[in-house]
Amino acid sequence: MDKQFGILLLDCVHSDFFEQENIRNLPEHEVYEEMYLPLHEFNPKQYDKKMDDAITFGYYDGGIDELLEAVKKVIPEWVQYYDNKQRVYCGFIDGKIASFCLVEDMGVHNIYGRKIKLGGPGCVGTIPEYRHSGIGLTMVKNVTQILKDEGYDYSYIHYTGVAPWYAKLGYQTTPKWNKNGPCA
Repeated sequence: MDKQFGILLLDCVHSDFFEQENIRNLPEHEVYEEMYLPLHEFNPKQYDKKMDDAITFGYYDGGIDELLEAVKKVIPEWVQYYDNKQRVYCGFIDGKIASFCLVEDMGVHNIYGRKIKLGGPGCVGTIPEYRHSGIGLTMVKNVTQILKDEGYDYSYIHYTGVAPWYAKLGYQTTPKWNKNGPCA
């Protein structure tokens, strides 16, 4: 994918992103990534971690308080994005939330004369005591497969600082950015 394509997708989904006060106030040295994966190229076997029998995955259908407690343990500022209106996919250990993400529909956009259906996992988190087990990346792999099965063209990761982690599934960085906009 070329950088210009990534910038166009970012602008379609998050127009005026670099005018937001919280983005303008980031330290200049901080660099983040936008990542995309053409779903026709997605290979779920690229990352195939064996999970313990106590670990299960699925859409969250419990109470909002339990979900918000899990989100608070990861990034409290994300609580505002979680309510009972979105699809939330989780990794569970013995029935308790260990990892979570939104399953986002970002719409259909006309890029280079093509209609692109875009979705992606958002606000991805794993509770600290369950990190480095593979549960979070397996959860993202499952959501990526769901998006592919639902006919999305691309999966999109917005505003991340852990690009090498997502790259294990085939996601590509384009573009990198800082508070001033796209860079290197």
